[in-house]
Amino acid sequence: MTSTTAMNYIQLEKLGEGTYATVYKGRSRTTNEIVALKEIHLDAEEGTPSTAIREISLMKELKHTNIVRLHDVIHTETKLVLIFEFCEQDLKKYMDTHGERGALDPMTVRSFMYQLLKGTAFCHENRVLHRDLKPQNLLINRKGELKLGDFGLARAFGVPVNTFSNEVVTLWYRAPDVLLGSRTYSTSIDVWSCGCIFAEMIQGTPLFRGRDNQDQLLHIMKIIGTPSDDTLRKVAREANLAPDTVLKQYPRYTKSPWSNAVSRGDPLAHDLLESLLKFDPLERVTAADALNHPYFTGSVPGPIPALAYPNQAQQQQQAQQQAQQAAQQQAAAQPHHQRHHSQVQHQVHRAQHPQVQAVPPYVPMVAHPAAAYHTYAHPHPAAVAAHHMHPAHIDPHAQHQAYAAAQMQQQQQQQLAQMQAAQAAQYAQAYAQGQPPYMGYQQPPNPYGHSSR
Repeated sequence: MTSTTAMNYIQLEKLGEGTYATVYKGRSRTTNEIVALKEIHLDAEEGTPSTAIREISLMKELKHTNIVRLHDVIHTETKLVLIFEFCEQDLKKYMDTHGERGALDPMTVRSFMYQLLKGTAFCHENRVLHRDLKPQNLLINRKGELKLGDFGLARAFGVPVNTFSNEVVTLWYRAPDVLLGSRTYSTSIDVWSCGCIFAEMIQGTPLFRGRDNQDQLLHIMKIIGTPSDDTLRKVAREANLAPDTVLKQYPRYTKSPWSNAVSRGDPLAHDLLESLLKFDPLERVTAADALNHPYFTGSVPGPIPALAYPNQAQQQQQAQQQAQQAAQQQAAAQPHHQRHHSQVQHQVHRAQHPQVQAVPPYVPMVAHPAAAYHTYAHPHPAAVAAHHMHPAHIDPHAQHQAYAAAQMQQQQQQQLAQMQAAQAAQYAQAYAQGQPPYMGYQQPPNPYGHSSR
């Protein structure tokens, strides 16, 4: 690419910096689209890093909704700039921001896990190993779409199986066969990483947190159990290690129930974890087969409806409670003649505005589009107070304010229900076409950084 192409993008702010590259937020001069600019400085002697060449060659061929899109490549004498689609944050920052001590709600976990497996399966179908799946390399955009990023360690594979490096995958997400030194791994190493990320989204913390290869293996065995001697010999043979050395090295741990290791998960989530996190790589489920697990197809039929603003209802309720408390305190501080005057004003106002009426204490909410049931919101505190407090003990003007606040909440709930119904219809159509059930969260942008090598 020429320097003229480089002028097509405006560099805005730095998002992150790694050993070999710096990532900036940018904007296209021609389309005004926000992009991510991954700037790799070139060494005069070493030339273009092999990781950059590998990333470019693979990502030009991988075009999928759940893989970050490479728009353009700019090559000058001093630097190489990769133009990616922009995503607001990575999964790790999303968990820190929106999770309960890092743990995401079940609907979000289900959606993100589906998208993670979808993108991974597409890579494997196109004979590409990512080899570095971790929360920091999974990007989230404003639509709630999860995308695989940072293909610096990715490799194409073929038949017969090639011999690869065992210095791949961040330690906590590294498969046991790679930890033992195997150099003949395949797609199963990405599947193991997916299982580790799945458990982390559910629980809020990494599942296996070792200090080095040997300590990481011990952490794994303490949860999934020490494999049989036959399995250890098989993995050792594939890794060109002495079987006797491997057998003597590790204590015999019994398998821990997934309900203990990942207590927040449900039985279907535990069953999916069991199939993803097998010590023997040949026993691990493929990413494509994992998409058909009952965790996705049997737990909640149909698409997942999304809330546009997850914390909106809670914030509205808190604001209304504070307004009601302030109104009651003001009413209690009023003298008797002022309360009488307020009663007269209230009666005049009610005569002029007959449409302001008391709402029932329970307001029906929109039902799940794939379920034949209705849920009901909790009664509004102001409405309960208005229904049960004796008229002599409450200022009518404050009561009118409570009714108005309750009616406002009902209108807001109806608007939110309409948004949910519209999004559910959209997701139902996408689901029927075989697209993943995106959550559709609309979150304010947060800076993110691609990890770079």
